[in-house]
Amino acid sequence: MALFARSSLPDDARASLRLAPKDTVLASAQLVDGSWAVATRTVLAITTDATTTDAAGTPAAARPWCDVDRAGYDPATASITVEWVDGAAPLVLRLADPRRTALAQTVRERVQSSVVLAEVVPLGAGRTAKVAVRRDRDGSLFSQVVAGAAVDLADDRTRAVIDAAEDRVRSMSGLPL
Repeated sequence: MALFARSSLPDDARASLRLAPKDTVLASAQLVDGSWAVATRTVLAITTDATTTDAAGTPAAARPWCDVDRAGYDPATASITVEWVDGAAPLVLRLADPRRTALAQTVRERVQSSVVLAEVVPLGAGRTAKVAVRRDRDGSLFSQVVAGAAVDLADDRTRAVIDAAEDRVRSMSGLPL
């Protein structure tokens, strides 16, 4: 199905992605606003068709998979919602064709592929943080902390618990402490 998805991406939309030499389109889907959501090996990109591309032909957004905290597909609305590790507003991708679910599956696979190891850290009172070792677009490993909204990272006790969890996942994955 990925080959079918790749072949349906218009040439001008593909050209606007400006992919790195070794990057490839894995899946794509047109969105209800006429733009395209494109999953490549290294990034999730949103571009537009020829009628709405800017003069430079650049994608509206392109972020590496390690920037995605989670993503989910809602078949009732044919939309993929992407939540970011930096707390930016979620990206909602409303598919023009609800049968084009290869993109949703590919997004799921790429996010999972970027996570090497993860641990949810309970902080009491229903608060949590997630500590993970992730794979960057170049394949290098790094640790990442995503704290819930009510988590105070300036608190010494909270920071100590999170630091200990980060040390554990770094150690288990072979990253230096």
